[in-house]
Amino acid sequence: MYRHILLIDDDAVFMQTLSLAMSRRGYTVAAAANSEAALALAATQTFDAVVLDLRLGTESGLHLIEPLRARHPLARILLLTGYASIATAVAAIKLGAVQYLPKPASVDEILAALGEVDIAAASDVQLAGEPLSVDRLEWEHIQKVLAQHEGNLSATARALKMHRRTLQRKLAKHPVKA
Repeated sequence: MYRHILLIDDDAVFMQTLSLAMSRRGYTVAAAANSEAALALAATQTFDAVVLDLRLGTESGLHLIEPLRARHPLARILLLTGYASIATAVAAIKLGAVQYLPKPASVDEILAALGEVDIAAASDVQLAGEPLSVDRLEWEHIQKVLAQHEGNLSATARALKMHRRTLQRKLAKHPVKA
């Protein structure tokens, strides 16, 4: 059972809501809104699990996985994001995260991803059984090619045989729902 959890998210309302919900379930929760605060907490406290947002303001949460893993090798790291893509999920897992969830995620989904609750027993958790929409598949493919080209929009547009401005418009939109 993971009793001490570090939450790292720049969305203050989400972090406060999640922290309160986990505290009510008996977890000890520490919260950080940025990389510096998270690393300071990790240096002074021991955590069993970390719930990390992919985007922390202008920074990527991916760069925190390795230092957190180095300080707390047994901690389970869960990456949450509102910008879900297969490429970032693969990168997170390769860096040492144990799970990856798209936002919005419920407390039950987060705890299930951390291995805290049985996902079938959690009444609020719905198992995704439907295939992804065509729009979502396109979004995932664009993210994969963008990651392969290390974020270079021009190279990604050429690889996708797409005009650069069209690619920019697609990327400016929020991820398509599954």
